[in-house]
Amino acid sequence: MSSSFSVATRLLRSCPTTLRTSQYRLAASTSGRVSTRFYSATADQSPPADDVKPPPPTEEGGASELETKLKQKDADLTDLTNRLKYAQADFVNLQKIAAREKEQTSLYAISNFARDLIGTVDVLGLALKSVPAEALSGSSSSDAAKHLKNLHEGVTMTQRELLKTLGKYGVTPFDPTGETFDPNHHEALYEAPIPGKEPGTVIDCQKVGYKIKERTLRAAQVGVAR
Repeated sequence: MSSSFSVATRLLRSCPTTLRTSQYRLAASTSGRVSTRFYSATADQSPPADDVKPPPPTEEGGASELETKLKQKDADLTDLTNRLKYAQADFVNLQKIAAREKEQTSLYAISNFARDLIGTVDVLGLALKSVPAEALSGSSSSDAAKHLKNLHEGVTMTQRELLKTLGKYGVTPFDPTGETFDPNHHEALYEAPIPGKEPGTVIDCQKVGYKIKERTLRAAQVGVAR
């Protein structure tokens, strides 16, 4: 009986210590779970990576970036200025070319018409040459002789008026006899050895040439010394 009482006494004495140890373990376990939950909640509330703003640039880095942008803008401005100058120069050249072409067109607009008209002048010249000089200088008082003289005078006046009209538009005849042969203005019909004449000299003009301003409208048909 006394031994059972001693065992019970020892158990009662050890209960407070056991209770305190269990409470301590329970508090430690609970504290660990609470702490874990706290840190987990804190981690879940961290902002996304996309919302994180980069740190502001330093004063030296911002100045360098601004200087680079200014240099790029200056280069773009220089390029645009050069393009504008080239475009302006091209436009001025185009205006000059257009004005020159307009002037050339107005000067030589009648080239085709004048070329056809000088053929008529040639025909009139051949008609005048076909009349013998004796028939014109003769003292015959017949009606035929008078009519021939009047006809010759009329053809001569017609040829003169045509040449005068052509001259108003810059179309003029030229006879290169005695000049050096120039293929740009002369058309050689034949060559012949002529004593006392240098080779290449125009010795005869079969058909006069015509110029319009400074341009050859029709080359003169000539004979050349060989």
